Amino acid sequence: MIKFFGKLLINTLAVLLTAELLPGIHVQDPLTALLAALVLSLLNVTVKPVLIFLTIPFTVLTFGLFLLVINAVIIIIAGKLISGFEVTGFWWALLFSIVLALINSILEHFILSVSEKRPD
Repeated sequence: MIKFFGKLLINTLAVLLTAELLPGIHVQDPLTALLAALVLSLLNVTVKPVLIFLTIPFTVLTFGLFLLVINAVIIIIAGKLISGFEVTGFWWALLFSIVLALINSILEHFILSVSEKRPD
């Protein structure tokens, strides 16, 4: 459970940082970013597998690049569900998904490497 909350905190920070970098994404406040991180996590666990299954032929034909479209759709859905989290279009959602993944990866690497070096 602690690991889940740690990842949720990292995702929240990544959402905030990504929204600061991209003018097509607006996050009202840190609480909205937390809600966005939570909703994105829930959508990735529930809706994304269904979309992946339904679009297997497109994913195969595009050598997996269609998964980026699915990520953008998930972000657009989250933007529709959360007041204060605005995505101004498909291309911003696509870019948001790429930048969010990069920032999330960097934050996880940095935080995990610091926590491994910390004496208990």
